[in-house]
Amino acid sequence: MLTLVHLKVLAAVARHGSVTEAAKQLHYSQPSVSHHLSRLEAATGVKLLQRIGRGVRLTPEGRLLADRAAEIVGRVDAAAIELAAQAGLRSGRIRLAANASTLCTIVPEATTALARRHPGLELSLYDRHPVEALTMLRHGEIDIALVFRHAGTELGEDEGVRLVHLRDDPVHLISRRPDDSLANHRDSAWIGGCERCREELAAVCHQAGFTPRIASHSDDMVVVQALVAAGAGVTMLPGLALRAHRRPDVHATELTGFHRRIYAATYGDPPDPPAVAAVLAALAEVP
Repeated sequence: MLTLVHLKVLAAVARHGSVTEAAKQLHYSQPSVSHHLSRLEAATGVKLLQRIGRGVRLTPEGRLLADRAAEIVGRVDAAAIELAAQAGLRSGRIRLAANASTLCTIVPEATTALARRHPGLELSLYDRHPVEALTMLRHGEIDIALVFRHAGTELGEDEGVRLVHLRDDPVHLISRRPDDSLANHRDSAWIGGCERCREELAAVCHQAGFTPRIASHSDDMVVVQALVAAGAGVTMLPGLALRAHRRPDVHATELTGFHRRIYAATYGDPPDPPAVAAVLAALAEVP
């Protein structure tokens, strides 16, 4: 009686031209592969392989059956993939990490669309800086990382990380005065965030011809706006942070030519699993 395992073994031997190599690819022992081939020959009543030195060669009957076996195995594998994809979109959990401003804006809108299309999918969220999110992604702790690049900087991603560009996010000067400009704050106290954000701040100010004097430090968009409102300094914030929280007593002036590029990062060879692809599609559609 022909079984799918027998056919898989024969197709692997035909594909690799070697019992030893077929065993490696199938993660079987060599005696196990030889046993399955013997059982297959007994079931069909014909000789399928000929020994040639240290290798093997398929007989005409073996070649005929191997061709059909490859077709059958391919169709079964395709059906399994399609079934897994369908099941994966009906249930499952996707883990996503992003920084606070993205979690407050893009992610909730994508979550709403995802729940409407695939109500069985569960999205687990983590508030993380891009560098931490990428580390979690590489360690297999999350499935998607939402990250950003400042102009002229790199995230340090390795070859396994794949980036999907979602949008460009403009950068704003946050101050107490309307219609403000960088040139007015050459001598002002500045509020800086994380190390990478301070590097971005310094790069922008250097292009305006000065080095910022960073007097205070906070990554919290609520805190930095409160400090600006209190007169403790000025700062820069991306558009998504202002979309998430905006004090009425501070002013935002878009800095022309400066922006952050927002990406969704996944890890491993394409294609992405169907559930991950569904989340990426929802993220990409957020206006």
